[in-house]
Amino acid sequence: MSSRNSAAAGGTLTQSWQGIASIIDHTLLRPEATPDQVVRLCEEAREYGFATVMINPCHVSLAASRLQDSEVKVGAVIAFPFGATVTSVKVFEAVEVKKLGAREIDMVINIGALKAGDKELVLADIRAVAEAVHEKSALLKVILETALLTNDEKVLACELAEKAGADFVKTSTGFLGGGATVEDVALMRRTVKIGVKASGGIRTAADARALIEAGANRLGTSSGVKIVHELRGASAGAK
Repeated sequence: MSSRNSAAAGGTLTQSWQGIASIIDHTLLRPEATPDQVVRLCEEAREYGFATVMINPCHVSLAASRLQDSEVKVGAVIAFPFGATVTSVKVFEAVEVKKLGAREIDMVINIGALKAGDKELVLADIRAVAEAVHEKSALLKVILETALLTNDEKVLACELAEKAGADFVKTSTGFLGGGATVEDVALMRRTVKIGVKASGGIRTAADARALIEAGANRLGTSSGVKIVHELRGASAGAK
């Protein structure tokens, strides 16, 4: 596993709120999100020490300006939430959000091609984006949309993403039904040596701990602040 995504799942990450906060992608992907809400997202990410803010492309420049002197990275989604655009558009979008300041990019696979068994198309689609993203050392996370896939399709998607050069495989967009499950994360962790990001429906500290124990080393959630408050409370109560 690359040093860029090899934070150990389980172990010490589940022992402190700071450890869990450090692997959270603080997420705001609603289409009605306003610039003021994005600014607040950035402020919260600074305050709690989250890994990234994960936003739509139109907000990348704003977030980058707010976080330019911070360790918090700007992340953006592309081909979101359907993954059904052509590869050249995905590559163009990845290049553009990088220019605006994104350092982590989450792309949705071509779900229909995967389900049709077109491995060559899926592989080429991911590889083209990975090559564009990795210029200047950005990271690529590949969203599988596990709720729409069989277990065999999940395994195949993971294998293709890893072969194509992705840095992470990711469970879900959170927009197309279903979300991260312990079973899916464990399956993905068994399948790949790259990072595993759990995303979709992660709302409590218990959710976060369970997914980390299953093998996730990144969490995408819009409930990061709530989760940290729960973890802080549990830590204070244990003393």
